[in-house]
Amino acid sequence: MGQLFLVRHGQASFGAADYDQLSPLGQQQSLRLGEHWRSKGLQFDAVIMGTLKRHAQTWQGIAQGAGYSHTPTLWPGLNEYDSEAVIAAVHPEPLIKATSPEEVRQHFRLLRQGLTRWMQGATQPAGMPTYAEFVKGVTSALDHVRQQHEGRVLIVSSGGPIATAVGQVLGLAPEVSIELNLHIRNSAVSELNFNPKRHTLLTYNTLPHLNESEHASMITYA
Repeated sequence: MGQLFLVRHGQASFGAADYDQLSPLGQQQSLRLGEHWRSKGLQFDAVIMGTLKRHAQTWQGIAQGAGYSHTPTLWPGLNEYDSEAVIAAVHPEPLIKATSPEEVRQHFRLLRQGLTRWMQGATQPAGMPTYAEFVKGVTSALDHVRQQHEGRVLIVSSGGPIATAVGQVLGLAPEVSIELNLHIRNSAVSELNFNPKRHTLLTYNTLPHLNESEHASMITYA
């Protein structure tokens, strides 16, 4: 039986001109995860990640902290959906930059609404795949792991693909994965066991590297 570790990227730059960059705290979260794994002697047989900058930067922090030297396999199907396109499909008017708590809540209300309609096929956000194509990108990575690996595999991705992967493994309705997605924490670890036929969920959204009280301030969601 193999083990698959799914890691969401560290904190990105929410509200900045380029979200697809780790913040300084996101870099620390990634490094800390690697350091934790080094202390546990955890090793991986293979590493797979999406092609976004925040995925690569998260992997670099993990690798630095743990002393890993893998060359990851790039898998575009593990890239996140375009949240701005999802929102624009249900709210065409430009949104002001979210700076207040209420504006942030409004952003996520619209995101939840947009994701629901995309999943239902009621909207098609500009420049994005259909929801079925998005799911296929994620499940193709899971199939690859089952078919090509037997040991311990690491995937570095984003909240949407990880929530989708877990939803597919558990047979959940697509809309349920929205809640999994919106509550997953930065640098969180989810674990699946796998054999050639199936994956089974072991843990979801854990922060073993930030459990100590001294690291509590490093826990973030966006």
